[in-house]
Amino acid sequence: MGNVYTVGPNEALVVSGGCCGSTNRTLVVGGWAWAWWLVTDVQRLSLEVMTLNPMCEAVETAQGVPLTVTGVAQCKVMTEPELLAAASEQFLGKDVVHIKAVILQTLEGHLRAILGTLTVEEVYRDRDQFASLVREVAAPDVGRMGIEILSFTIKDVFDEVEYLSSLGKSRTAAVKRDADIGVAEANRDAGIREAECEKSSMDVKYGADVKIEDASRQFQLQKAKFDMEVNAAKAEAQLAYELQAAKVRQKIRNEEIQIDIVERRKQIEVEEQEIKRKEKELQATVRDRKSVV
Repeated sequence: MGNVYTVGPNEALVVSGGCCGSTNRTLVVGGWAWAWWLVTDVQRLSLEVMTLNPMCEAVETAQGVPLTVTGVAQCKVMTEPELLAAASEQFLGKDVVHIKAVILQTLEGHLRAILGTLTVEEVYRDRDQFASLVREVAAPDVGRMGIEILSFTIKDVFDEVEYLSSLGKSRTAAVKRDADIGVAEANRDAGIREAECEKSSMDVKYGADVKIEDASRQFQLQKAKFDMEVNAAKAEAQLAYELQAAKVRQKIRNEEIQIDIVERRKQIEVEEQEIKRKEKELQATVRDRKSVV
């Protein structure tokens, strides 16, 4: 005869052996199976999540700096038939502590190997990428044992030579420096913006003043043009007047000269007549004296 065995979804039931030397193996997850007495072996394999804490102490990085890295990994036995069969071959009859130890050694080996290829800065500043790289490299190895890595994260990174402390101090100093630079640049930008606003205001004021001055200049130019035209007209009128006055004066002078000429002619005629008269008198006197003689 035999018994009926049942398991929940968190366990796998492995039934092997049977009548007539059978080598068949039955894997049951969350169900039941029949097993014969004496000729059938029934064992259970836990499918629950196992939490591991891989740790690598004083592992030298690519720069030769010894780092201690601790992580947290969540692993479990996979339920796909082929992978579950592989896990049963590896861990059937072993307790959870043994299974954890095997997986832990595998993870720590890959963690140590990858840590030696990275710099301290790469490990410290980008832990997610570091953890993803470890998980990616370790997954095929533990997968061949029927184990799945559900998650892997870096918990802590520290060293005994205070390299990280110095790196943190330098980073803090750099952040403080960048903050001071940012404040200075903000103040500078604010000053520049204020100066630009003031310049814009002054440009508007100067523009208005220029328009006013331009209008005033246009007015003055137009006024000067009008004044020039008026003065030219006045000068032209004055010149015409003076020219006409000069003509009149010249005409008067000409007439005066003509009068003088006429007067001199008359005077000459009078003198000539006087001379003739004196000549006649002289001739008469001479005749009279001759007569007397």
